[in-house]
Amino acid sequence: MEELIAKRYVKALSSVSKNIVDIADALNLLTVAIDAPEIRKILLSPIIESDKKTEMILATLGNSADVTLVNFIKILGENKRLDLIPAISKVLNSNLQKVSNKYEGVLKSKKRLDEKAVSNLEETLAKYTGSTIKLAQEKSDLDGLRVSVDDLGIEVNFSKQRVKEQLIDFIKKSL
Repeated sequence: MEELIAKRYVKALSSVSKNIVDIADALNLLTVAIDAPEIRKILLSPIIESDKKTEMILATLGNSADVTLVNFIKILGENKRLDLIPAISKVLNSNLQKVSNKYEGVLKSKKRLDEKAVSNLEETLAKYTGSTIKLAQEKSDLDGLRVSVDDLGIEVNFSKQRVKEQLIDFIKKSL
C-alpha cells in the first residue's frame, strides 16, 4: 500500500521537476536521517503537530534547497505523509535506474572476490540483461555466491552444497 501511494507522489514530482536527480539525492539523504529511531518516533508521533514535523524536515535541507523539493515536503506534511519519504525515495531511485538503464545489485559470499571476478560477473549480467549493472559485495555465511538485482528481478544462487547434491543425484541415476 505504501509503495502505491509513493508511486503517485513520484509521478507528480517527476512531472513538475526539471532537476529530479538532485531531488532524488536530497531524498536519499532525508531517508538516512528518517531511518534514525529518534526521528522516526517523532514523525509517527500523534502528539507533535504536522507543521513542526515539516519544519524539522525542512531544517535538515537547509536554505539552499530546491524550491520544488521544499514545496513537495510541505505537501507531504500537510497530508501527514512525511513518513513516506523513504518509500518515495526508493521508487524514485528505481525510476531513475530504469531511465538510465543502470542498476545496482548485491553480491553476497563468504569470501570477498577480487575486482576481476566481480567485473566478469557484471559483464555477464550486462550481456544477459542489456543493462549496465554495478555489484556491491557483502559478506554472508552462504557457502557459495548469491547475486541479486532487485529492480530487474534477478537472483542467481550458486551453492556448493546444492552442486554436490545434484552431482550425487546424477551419479545415482546413471548407475
